[in-house]
Amino acid sequence: MSRLPTVFISHGAPTLPIDPSMPSAEFASLGQTLPRPRAILMLSAHWGTAQPAASTAERPETIHDFYGFPRALYELRYPAPGTPDLAKRAAALLGERGIPAATTEHGLDHGAWVPLLLMFPDADVPITQLSIQPRLDAAHHFRIGRALRDLRDDGAMTA
Repeated sequence: MSRLPTVFISHGAPTLPIDPSMPSAEFASLGQTLPRPRAILMLSAHWGTAQPAASTAERPETIHDFYGFPRALYELRYPAPGTPDLAKRAAALLGERGIPAATTEHGLDHGAWVPLLLMFPDADVPITQLSIQPRLDAAHHFRIGRALRDLRDDGAMTA
């Protein structure tokens, strides 16, 4: 398998999956265009922690971390399997680079499940999330990216 890409995916409004005026077709096209990943390591601005944390949830819950939207949105679920092994490997790679990282069980926030629902609607690609550190600078996050880049050679897409 060739090296998988790292992609930046803006999830836009949480209503993306239910609002026909939004660009949901572009997400579906992206899911069909990109090489199919073995697993996905998703970083989302909706999960911020003091130090990196990777989710080892085997069945991550769909987190509806918003309010005031149509009921149909709260009924959506994204039941993709988790990938605890990828989470543990990501935490280990960070630790090897001197970046302390924890593992914990965490569901998929809407920054993760909204675009993935459109890109991989069958929810059959295992996914884990890695938290970001909003109070730390770009150099910190760049170091995280460098530490995790080898995951892409193992069939994991980072997003």
